[in-house]
Amino acid sequence: MSAVLFYPPASPQHSVAYLQHKLSYYTDAWDLAADLAQGVTQIMVIDARSRDAYQAGHICGALSLPHREMDAASTARLDRHRVYVTYCDGIGCNGSTKAALKLAELGFQVKELIGGLDFWKRDGHPMAWGAAAGEWPAAAPAAECGC
Repeated sequence: MSAVLFYPPASPQHSVAYLQHKLSYYTDAWDLAADLAQGVTQIMVIDARSRDAYQAGHICGALSLPHREMDAASTARLDRHRVYVTYCDGIGCNGSTKAALKLAELGFQVKELIGGLDFWKRDGHPMAWGAAAGEWPAAAPAAECGC
C-alpha cells in the first residue's frame, strides 16, 4: 500500500479552497522582497524579536516591535489599513506567530513570513543593522524566485 495514498488526496475543489486559505496567512521571502523592492505601501514588516536582536540585523525597513511588548498602547500608532508581515529568527522560533496573534487580536490584518530572518538571509535579501529601520537599497536586484 502506498504511504502517500494511504490518506486519499482531497478533491481539486477542496484543494483550491484549502490552499487559497493557507496563502492568506503566510508569505515567503521572495514575495515580500518583490513587494518591498517595488515600494508597495499596503504592507509593513514587523520584527517581533527583541530590540537587541533587531539591532544585530533585520529586514530593511522593518519596524522593531517585540511580541512581548505588543498591546493596545504599543500598537496605537500603527495604520489599520495596512497588512502587517511578522517575522522572527526562523522556523525554530514562534515569535512571529505570537506577534501575528496579538496583532490580529487587536484588529490588525496579518501574515507571517515563512522561515523568518533565516530564510530571508539564506535567499540573500537586503539587511539593515542598528536601531534605524533602514531603507530598501536602490541598487537591490528585483527578487526572482526559482519556484
